[in-house]
Amino acid sequence: MTLTFRFTTFALLAASVPVFSQAAKPKTARPNVIYIYADDLGKGMLSAYGQRQFSTPNIDSLIHHGVSFANAYGCMLSAPARASLLTGYHDCHTDKWRISNGSQYIVNSPEEIAAVEHRLDSADITLPSGDYYLPQVFKQAGYTTAQIGKLEWGFAATREQMKAHGWDYYYGYLDHVRCHGYYPPWLFDNGRIDTIVGNTLPNCGKSIENETEETYRERWDRNGKSVYSQDIFVKKIIQFIDEHQNKPFFLYHPSQLPHGPVSVPAIDPELANNPNLTSLEKEYATMVKILDNTVGAITAELRRLGMEENTIVIFAADNGHEIYYSQKGRCEKPYKNFETGQLFDDYNDKFYSEKGGDRFNGNAGMAGLKRSNLEGGVHIPLAFYWKNHLSSGKVVEDIVSNYDFLPTMAEMLNVRLSTKKDGRSFLKLFSGKAHEETSRYIVFGSNYGPAIVTNDGWKLRYYQAEKTFELYNVRKDYREEHNLINQYPKKAEQLKAILLRECGGDLSNGINKAG
Repeated sequence: MTLTFRFTTFALLAASVPVFSQAAKPKTARPNVIYIYADDLGKGMLSAYGQRQFSTPNIDSLIHHGVSFANAYGCMLSAPARASLLTGYHDCHTDKWRISNGSQYIVNSPEEIAAVEHRLDSADITLPSGDYYLPQVFKQAGYTTAQIGKLEWGFAATREQMKAHGWDYYYGYLDHVRCHGYYPPWLFDNGRIDTIVGNTLPNCGKSIENETEETYRERWDRNGKSVYSQDIFVKKIIQFIDEHQNKPFFLYHPSQLPHGPVSVPAIDPELANNPNLTSLEKEYATMVKILDNTVGAITAELRRLGMEENTIVIFAADNGHEIYYSQKGRCEKPYKNFETGQLFDDYNDKFYSEKGGDRFNGNAGMAGLKRSNLEGGVHIPLAFYWKNHLSSGKVVEDIVSNYDFLPTMAEMLNVRLSTKKDGRSFLKLFSGKAHEETSRYIVFGSNYGPAIVTNDGWKLRYYQAEKTFELYNVRKDYREEHNLINQYPKKAEQLKAILLRECGGDLSNGINKAG
């Protein structure tokens, strides 16, 4: 069976999807959707894509037993990636959202929160009525929507924005700086503030990067750090699934993991005796393992409740790899080429794991890291798992972007979009209709400038510092080592015209200096 037939209408879904669990409880004919969004997870950090220092069996299982996408793209940074996913627009626009500053919720008392929210709401950019956000698409189809985890929007969001975007329930952080600490003294629980007993640090225990004896001691100092945030989120996720098992829901889990600075309650046993890794590297890898365990907890609960055949589980990341295990002489930040002793500029000298000392090869051999428009900064893992409804182990080669997800769900749910989004539904790719449109392209911004990638592998990247372009075919040269712009000037000009148009006539719209 293919996804196309099962997604055509709810009538067909009702005829083909089991409506009774093993316990003979009635189930909805519409599939639940759980979207797990990793933070700064490079593709190479998964054992399914070559990680050899540790394993990620639960995420690997989604990839090996579901449909995975070999050429999926996010954004170069967390905040635009989340906004792009939630709106269906790429991040080279200037009028679709405003990325607010983080750290605004680091306050002395929860009583100060209302004033912070007022400032944020007064400066917000919202989509026009009828131009749906992702949760609103699900609500149009009768779903309950929930977000549990890091942050849906920008670098700081508000409770009012969460309601306006269509969330029936949300729990977690609403600030990009607080959520880089893993021991929050309080979290947002819909309209109220949930105090976490035992966590007392206003910055949520955010640690210090670049390993020294001092940072090691600070990181393992448990004063004010009692409850690990991911443990809270897993409990809330399981509770939500249990309470909504008999009606359709969309559950979005934007995880903090494995975004640094590094912070874990204990090193995972699989890593404890690894002689190839330092303590800091073991701790970082443990963060990936905790994320993998979260995926395992979710899928185990679905099995326990007899919900696997009625729930689509999606795993993705927001952007490419980032290094949070910087140590002198090992893998240093700012990123240094150990062959030359100079800092990488990602133009004349691109970051590669073997040159930068990354023991994990987190960007899976690609060039660049987070914030870059090189493949290592934007190429992400993406997998869909739906037991007995999707081809097990199928790999789709066509390019897809995070801003394609919204129109894909709209088509799946038969929800009409009255406004043209940048994203395009990739629902047909599940049925094997691949490589139909070689002219299909996606665009994304970066700290260096915007870039465009076509379905047949052509990629044009703009490098603002030199006011220049580079042309690659990433299907044949995934490491971006051979600039072809002189050999194919017409192709470069064609892509340049499209990219300029997508950036509203100004390539600086695709340059984001946010952290």
